[in-house]
Order: sequence, then structure tokens, then C-alpha cells
Amino acid sequence: RVNRRNMLVWANAVRLSAALLLATTVGLGVITFPILLLATFLFGIGEVMYDTTAQSMIPQVLEKKQLEKGNSRLEITGVMLGEFIGAPISGLLFAASIALPFFFGTTGIVLTLVLVLAIPLSYSMEPQVSKSDDRERFWTEIKFGISYLYSEKTILKLVLLTSSIGFFFSASSSTMVLFLTETLATPVALFGLVFAAPALGAVIGSVIAPKASQRFGRTNTMAWAIVISSVIVVVQGFSPNYWVLAILLAIGSTLITSWNILLMSTYHEIIPTELFGRVHGTRRTLVWGMMPIGSLLGGAIATLDLRLPFFVGGTACTILSMICFGFIQILSKLTAK
Repeated sequence: RVNRRNMLVWANAVRLSAALLLATTVGLGVITFPILLLATFLFGIGEVMYDTTAQSMIPQVLEKKQLEKGNSRLEITGVMLGEFIGAPISGLLFAASIALPFFFGTTGIVLTLVLVLAIPLSYSMEPQVSKSDDRERFWTEIKFGISYLYSEKTILKLVLLTSSIGFFFSASSSTMVLFLTETLATPVALFGLVFAAPALGAVIGSVIAPKASQRFGRTNTMAWAIVISSVIVVVQGFSPNYWVLAILLAIGSTLITSWNILLMSTYHEIIPTELFGRVHGTRRTLVWGMMPIGSLLGGAIATLDLRLPFFVGGTACTILSMICFGFIQILSKLTAK
């Protein structure tokens, strides 16, 4: 609806303000819990604005045949810079000064602003509404985007599936730290190594997703990836030690990352570009909104046994993915149009 390039600039301005607030208060030693909550809240707003807008621009930038490879490269870049470069650098900076990682992050957002401004104006989408009825049309178009999602039953069913699976995946992983410390007796020094396993899996999944899609078909790959990754969640609950869990986390992350890349490429093809921001925003509200509730459920289940969230969440995801296996496969008919 609006100039997407400008929206990326505004989103980064919000994130920059949050980062500066954190860096300054930490550097001066006046950081408080309310300030931390405010900064986190602002950063969350900027993050959603940026990610939703960036995803909306992808069909404008890439051709249909480039979508899978483009989404794959975005995922690889994000994981590599965040997990394998940013995190270790932050650790070294933190050892030197507690404020340095925050100022380092602020510098990164400034660099992002520069890169966004370098995006050609031709990839912007200009507003199509007149100023006189802008306010009225804004709410009308928001409602239309939401109603579009509910009227397109195939997209709605896919969103409800991913929301449900995200809910139970969150339930299974919400008490992971307690599972590592209390059940598997993981040494604190090895925490980083265990949590690097899913990051490595995400990189592998990003590389193989387009290749698997090309060889076996996108929807076939998606269907099998979500089923097997759900079964692996159940198996994680039987982990005898943290080494086995790390391997299972890497495999599961490989599969779920492949699913996410191919799923987003599917959305890019079946949702009209001019509606993508509104529909994707509604979808994201449902999917990500269910995850904290799933985490609460996982915490409640874990009071009985720390292995139980894996069994309950993984079993629920397995049942859902198997029920919808055929539905996921027929999505190829939509993307072929």
C-alpha cells in the first residue's frame, strides 16, 4: 500500500532508536528493567515492520524461478551473520566491556539503513490512494487484506496448519534450557556448542532446500520435511545425553528450515504482490501469536516431567502434519498456475 523502501527506512529508524537507548543506558550504567522492556518492545515493532516489508518486496525483486534460491540465500546470510559471526564477536566485545556489544549492534543497524537507501527506487511501491480519503481507505484496505486471507480457503488452511504446528513446536522447546541442565546435566561451557547445532542445521537446510525442491518437487519436499521434523521432536525427548540432543537438533533444524524456505516461496507465488504485506502480516500475527501460548503450555507440562513437552508437542505436530500431508502436496497445483 505504501512505498516499501521508505517503510524499510522507518523500520530501521525504530530499531536504531531502541538500540541507541539500550547502548546509552548500559554504557552509562543506568539501565533498568523498564528501560529494557521499552527497548525490547520498540525493537520488536521495528523487527516486524522490517521483516514483513522485506518479504513483501521479494516478489518485486525476484522472478518466480528465483524465489526459492532467493529465500534460501536470505536465510543463509541471516544465520551466518547472526549465529556464527555476530554471536562470537559479541562474546569477545562483552569480555572487554558490557556496553560494547550494544554499540556494535547499533553500528550494524546504521549499516542496514545505508544499504536500504541503496535499494533502487524502482523496487518501491507507491501509495495508490488520494490524500482526501486516505484515512478511510487505510482501514478499508486493512480489512480487505484480512478478509482475503479468510476467503481464500487454501491459504487459510495453510496458515492454520502452520499456526498449530508452531504452537506445539513452541510447547516442545520452551523448557529446553531446563532439560539440558537438569535432565541431561549439560556443562555450562558446552551450552554454546549445543545451541550452535540448530544454527548449523539451518545453514544446511538453506543450501539443500532449493536442490531438494528441484529434484523431488517443492510440495513433496515440504510434506516430508514437516512430518520427519515432527517425529524428530518426539525422539529428542528420549535423548540420553546432550551430544545426541545436539545431533537431533541439527537434523530437525535442517528440515524445518527447508520447510520454512519453501513455504515462504509458496506464499510469494500464491498471494498477490499488492496484498502480500497485509495478508502476510495477518498470517504472521496468527503464527507468531500462538507461539508464546504454546510456550506456556510447554512450561505447564514440564512441571510433570521435562521430557514430556517433547512427547506431547512432537506427537501433536506429527499427527497434524500427517493429516495434512496430502493437502500440502496438492499446493503444487496452485503454484503451477
